[in-house]
Amino acid sequence: MSIKGEIVFNENPVMYPIRAMQTQTELLAITNENINGFDKIGYQAKRPVVSSFAEFLGPKAISTTIDDSVGRIGATGNPLDIALGEKGYFQIQTPNGIQLSRDGRLKYTKEGELQNLEGYPILSNNGDKIILPLLPETIDDLKIDLDGRVSVLDRTQKKFIFAGTIGAFTQEGVGLLHPKITQGYIESSNVDITSEFIQATPYMKNFKLNRQMYTMVNTSMRNVISSLGQV
Repeated sequence: MSIKGEIVFNENPVMYPIRAMQTQTELLAITNENINGFDKIGYQAKRPVVSSFAEFLGPKAISTTIDDSVGRIGATGNPLDIALGEKGYFQIQTPNGIQLSRDGRLKYTKEGELQNLEGYPILSNNGDKIILPLLPETIDDLKIDLDGRVSVLDRTQKKFIFAGTIGAFTQEGVGLLHPKITQGYIESSNVDITSEFIQATPYMKNFKLNRQMYTMVNTSMRNVISSLGQV
């Protein structure tokens, strides 16, 4: 006894260049998103991953990963700006749960709660909100060291009072022991604008080639159909 079988795949040939153009369009969209994020604080570039059988799946074959490398760090002189010198993220408490961010622009409320610029609490290494024990007379009275420890100068006692430690975590939620948090600095995106434009070039070329192929196949099919009609 033997079992015989076969897989027959019949498809309009014009669909191949169409899916290819859709794939190149999706790849270009990822590149454009990175270019648009170049000036965004803490933005991390997306990298496309194309799986097997992309010629059959089209844009569904594309997924993305995040480039978690450290971006460009520049001095601002503002004590409420902090930057992570290592791979990792700050944890922000939002109405939709805890979110990760590398945007280190901070502020504090009149109650002393340390927040990001959107007004969401930045969490400590214990997952708690950080409340300043007293409001600093000037922002220069607020000190944040390399390990994220926050202190406020009490001018009456002439000493710094500890408020909490800003947490820095990996994407998997593992705390960083030495996050190298620098005060008075901010991290821009890690997008290499030159590389993005270089990567976009073959996408555009492939799109044009597949558009030409689509035109050729479509024209050929029309000629065949026209010939059959004459017969």
